[in-house]
Amino acid sequence: MPNQIGVVILTLAAGGRGATPPVVAPADSPTASARPAVPAPPQGITCRPGYTLTVAVDDLARARFLEVDPDGVLYVSRPEVPPGPGERRSRGGDITRLEDADGDGFYERRTTFVQGPTSLHGLCLAPDESGAMWLWYSTSGSIRKARDTSGDGVADENIAVIPDGMLPSGGVHWWRSLLVAHGTIYTSIGDSGNITDETASERQKIWTFDLSGKNKKPFAGGIRNTEKLRLRPGTREVWGLDHGSDWFGRTLDEDPANPAKGQPITDRYPPEEINHYEEGKFYGHPFIAGEVIPRFEFLDKSDLIELAARNTAPRLSMPAHWAGNGFTFLDPQVVKTSAGKPGAMPSDHAGDMIACYHGSWNRTQPAGYCVVRVIFDPIEQRPIGYVTLVDGLRRGPGDRATPVIRPVDAVQVPDGSVLFSCDMTGRVYRIRTTTAR
Repeated sequence: MPNQIGVVILTLAAGGRGATPPVVAPADSPTASARPAVPAPPQGITCRPGYTLTVAVDDLARARFLEVDPDGVLYVSRPEVPPGPGERRSRGGDITRLEDADGDGFYERRTTFVQGPTSLHGLCLAPDESGAMWLWYSTSGSIRKARDTSGDGVADENIAVIPDGMLPSGGVHWWRSLLVAHGTIYTSIGDSGNITDETASERQKIWTFDLSGKNKKPFAGGIRNTEKLRLRPGTREVWGLDHGSDWFGRTLDEDPANPAKGQPITDRYPPEEINHYEEGKFYGHPFIAGEVIPRFEFLDKSDLIELAARNTAPRLSMPAHWAGNGFTFLDPQVVKTSAGKPGAMPSDHAGDMIACYHGSWNRTQPAGYCVVRVIFDPIEQRPIGYVTLVDGLRRGPGDRATPVIRPVDAVQVPDGSVLFSCDMTGRVYRIRTTTAR
């Protein structure tokens, strides 16, 4: 008999960014034989009216990137597992496999699907050349694939497709994106610093390989830090969120330590980017940002005008320093098949993007720390704006904001709801819509 679980739901009746959520009493306590009640989301989170937030996974420190299979089984990557009791060092990274066996919305069953590699990052479920399904995953310097053939929830086949030493790794932006689709591996690694000229290196570029890890080709360049790549549903378009650079106004003698001067330029520039990556295109970094904005450090570069002419502008610019990491598209087919289920995304969300913004450090006031719906125009097939669904900044005296969550990645699950991970709280949260929309 399924456990009766008390779930605390955070529902906002009014607000938008900055509204104070009401205190919601927990549901009835679980029976003595049940596991402990699911915890409530942190106080201070604000949800857009018509949406609710619950905890789907608890106690998973440093939870980062997500993947879900057609049966709703969830996979979560962690670049490093914190030391356990009596341990002095971390146990490397892992991939955790989770099931919601009783269908109550909380993933109570978990196994370690893959354990060991450090800097474990991107996840992508895709078939190999024979059609067999694998969970492909990236570390900073390798790409591997794993599967469980025995049914115990632990990978018993784990194969290096592109082994360590064949790809650049490490640096400030060590995260390696991964997409496997239509017989092709897409992968990138970002700037080793902030605005490093690495034109001649393999960094700051998307590369493609065949499924055996061979036939390497450049795909696109001028990327600072794109941590996830995905196809827009129904197309072969490759999309990603790219981080804008830091200290944009530093050469103009901004002074963050001097309140009279501050950093008004750095606080607002450059924008974060939502990009449609196309083969052979250049996306500006480190020389050009956003809508053809040159970095001051490269004003004396002899070919700056040529680079500006080649630059492909973002399909949508987002506020500076929000640090967009992961995202998911709301697949119209999933929206259709989940129609009528409690909490499923409505039909007017089909084709939109749910994007996670990890939050700023290079701003006078914190910004980002949110999950947004990026709205795609169904006629023009492009993003036209965004609305914030979950705001993770708690406002205090003087409107000083304090982060209570740091969203990382999102996936849409078969019931039509959306999950997002948070490496600050070690949880995965679920966003549902309400009948009051």
